[in-house]
Amino acid sequence: MAACVLRRGLLSTAIKLSKKHTRRIPSVADCNGGFEAHRLRLQCRVCGLSGGAQQRRFMSSRNRPEGKILETVGVFEAVKQHGKYETGQLFLHSVFGYRGIVLFPWHARLYDRDITPPMSDSKSEPPGAHGSKEVKGKTHTYYQVLIDTRDCPHISQRSQTEAVTFLANHDDSRALYAIPGLDYVSHEDILPYNSTEQVPIQHELFERFVMYNPSKSPPFTARDTLKAWQEKNHPWLELSDVHRETTENIRVTVIPFYMGMREAQNSHVYWWRYCIRLENMGNEVVQLRERHWRIFSLSGTLETVRGRGVVGREPVLSKEQPAFQYSSHVSLQAPSGHMWGTFRIERTDGSHFDVRIPPFSLESNKDDKAPPAGYTF
Repeated sequence: MAACVLRRGLLSTAIKLSKKHTRRIPSVADCNGGFEAHRLRLQCRVCGLSGGAQQRRFMSSRNRPEGKILETVGVFEAVKQHGKYETGQLFLHSVFGYRGIVLFPWHARLYDRDITPPMSDSKSEPPGAHGSKEVKGKTHTYYQVLIDTRDCPHISQRSQTEAVTFLANHDDSRALYAIPGLDYVSHEDILPYNSTEQVPIQHELFERFVMYNPSKSPPFTARDTLKAWQEKNHPWLELSDVHRETTENIRVTVIPFYMGMREAQNSHVYWWRYCIRLENMGNEVVQLRERHWRIFSLSGTLETVRGRGVVGREPVLSKEQPAFQYSSHVSLQAPSGHMWGTFRIERTDGSHFDVRIPPFSLESNKDDKAPPAGYTF
């Protein structure tokens, strides 16, 4: 419920801020029970004007009998239309509603199939995909961020709150481990704010990665441990390509990551993880019912995978909760390949339609000799 209220309330006013106007932010998920929204108007600290849309202050249902309200966590800053956010920038996620802090940026190539490109600087589709359309890539900024652990239990429209998994360093070729609360966030999903707290984000890596420095803006700077960790894990963290396509108001975004190669039964097994986000851009309530994947390997094999839902769920996408995000993994016995497919979507009247998953490449262009460091500092 946090995501939907933030999208309708906080997001609707924050994006309209001018550089001279800031707004106080009520804490969004500092509670143990379910969310209950209570309307109030927030005033601009500069001119005293009330926001055009009503904001919502959240209370724990467990705390409500005591009359306890949540504390203000910070002050909104102007959204950056140009340039990038720096290390240490605090933010709210505009879709999923959690608090976080920017660690460092990634400059990815976005291949948006909704945009008709010129013939140059484009990627063609793999054999057997949706068509022969070539897609132009443009540079787009994403950020590596830490998620406030207090907000993780309330992010209902994600299958998990970690977007980063690594191959284990021992002999089990299928063993994976994850770093909880480490995410990738697109520039347009950042709602920046500032806080007077020296430790505004609760995460076990917060004080290992950044230090409070009131002379800087934002007042958090990278520690040497963050710089060393980023450099050592760069091949396994790097976000390089983003693929996007919209079918009947359902937008699918795919981000693939190469994870490395392991030897198993005298053969090489190459691993990738991929993060998928579905967004309902319209007003109609729909539900994801099935997935249909085609996986092509450079070795010449073509695999078809069908199944109910995704990661054990069949998410509903509505105007109140328009997005769902999940991560999964795929392995090939070849150093490269392609994936594409469809999601079967059901309308409230029982009719169905297929939403295209944009084709994306699986490339192993990293050095496999150095295993990922993960938690090693």
